[in-house]
Amino acid sequence: MNAPAAPAVPHMPPATLPDGAELVLRVMPMPADANANGDVFGGWIMAQVDLAGAVLPARVARGRIATVAVNQFVFKQPVSIGDLLSFYAHVERIGNTSVTVHVQVWAERNPADPQIVKVTEANLTYVAITDDGKPRQIPR
Repeated sequence: MNAPAAPAVPHMPPATLPDGAELVLRVMPMPADANANGDVFGGWIMAQVDLAGAVLPARVARGRIATVAVNQFVFKQPVSIGDLLSFYAHVERIGNTSVTVHVQVWAERNPADPQIVKVTEANLTYVAITDDGKPRQIPR
């Protein structure tokens, strides 16, 4: 007996997603992540950006890294409960001991009439460190 076919998933509207960037994290904020107005706390978004931003530098550094700077952080639109956030990152610069990345956050929202909008972008710098927390050379 054949199983019934799965219903077709509606096509998302076209969006200009970041060229050369890699999807490094996807997460949906929950009610505990929002303020009394229903907007997601900026600090929660910043923490997610830090997690997403660390993915590529950890690969480049081939080991332990630490956030050393948040060079720029821009909240473009509020984030709401139910938004599906996608975090895209690309490496901007590789130094002797540090890696700088650019992270863009896009929200898929309003399932009845789907929209994809950029809600946040940031530049962060991570430093490669030894087990005792001292800066170390990035492998070439």
